[in-house]
Amino acid sequence: MEEGITRIGVSLPKNLLDEFDAIIKVRGYSSRSEAIRDAIRGYIAEYKWLESEKGEVVGVLTVLYDHTVRGVSDALISIQHAFSHVITSDMHLHLSDEQCLEIIVVKGNMEEIKKLVDKVAAIRGVLSHKMITAQKKA
Repeated sequence: MEEGITRIGVSLPKNLLDEFDAIIKVRGYSSRSEAIRDAIRGYIAEYKWLESEKGEVVGVLTVLYDHTVRGVSDALISIQHAFSHVITSDMHLHLSDEQCLEIIVVKGNMEEIKKLVDKVAAIRGVLSHKMITAQKKA
């Protein structure tokens, strides 16, 4: 065993493991361990972002929403105008007759970006959102 590597045991329901194994196969991971390491890295990065509200960052906010919900599109546009000081660009994709994906590129203070994310998440009709950031090293 490599130095610095610790073996752990994890108990999972069969259906969850089956779904995970299917994803591993599709994504081309060489092992469950590799996929779990990747998933844990992503979880840690997301946690650090949620806990840290300092410093300059760049990132991407993805927003999946149901555009048939009254007012959702107007609310998203209004929020984007209010946060134009941290939004550098955005892209809109039509996924189906009901669903749209908004990709918003941000750059600025983490605290301001977190406010943007919180406002977007609170909009009725937003189905999911995901923020990915990279913090500048000091």
